[in-house]
Amino acid sequence: MSPNVILDDADLEEAVTDGVAKCYLNSGQTCSALTRMLVPRDKLEQAERLAATIAEEAFKPGDPFQDGRGLGPLVSEAQLERVRGYIRKGEEEGARLVTGGVEPPEGLERGYFVRPTVFSDVTSDMTIAQEEIFGPVLVLIPYEDEEDAIRIANDSVYGLAGGVWSADEERAKRVAARIRTGQVEINGGAFNPMAPFGGYKQSGHGRELGRYGLEEFLVAKSLQL
Repeated sequence: MSPNVILDDADLEEAVTDGVAKCYLNSGQTCSALTRMLVPRDKLEQAERLAATIAEEAFKPGDPFQDGRGLGPLVSEAQLERVRGYIRKGEEEGARLVTGGVEPPEGLERGYFVRPTVFSDVTSDMTIAQEEIFGPVLVLIPYEDEEDAIRIANDSVYGLAGGVWSADEERAKRVAARIRTGQVEINGGAFNPMAPFGGYKQSGHGRELGRYGLEEFLVAKSLQL
């Protein structure tokens, strides 16, 4: 449940557009998917409209080899039912469904397809904000100020990835330093395979890639003199 913190001075359209794509990558079946989008409360309605439009227009389910189809199927029937179960749980716990839902996409009654789904008015105590769904489900969480955003971002047992958006790169770096995840992308920064990859908390210990990844395969010897 990686947090994507959009600060109040960020370009909202750019941040939401990138954030939806980062959530729906591999139909949401990505360990580092940015599934929790944190937005200033006074920009929540605008973020909802943007996220819904992007989900509906850029991520239409279907054969990804066909033009105009940006969201492929899930890996199995079991995963399909699991994701639908989380969508139902979100509605039951009071999250507001902006787009998507449990019904099969039109014309795709066969296959493991899920509608690109966006929830809003999500709070940290809801299941969809705490458990890894591994499907195309984005949750929008409003926050009051920067401190509140950091608190919400860290309110999870997981800590693999995250994102921060701001017009002020130094501000974004300061916020990123306080988010308890193994890596944080700034303003949509590209994944760097030379940087260490790994998490905090229940996202595990140890690192892959880069110098730290190589050190995982080495052993140390101490000479006591």
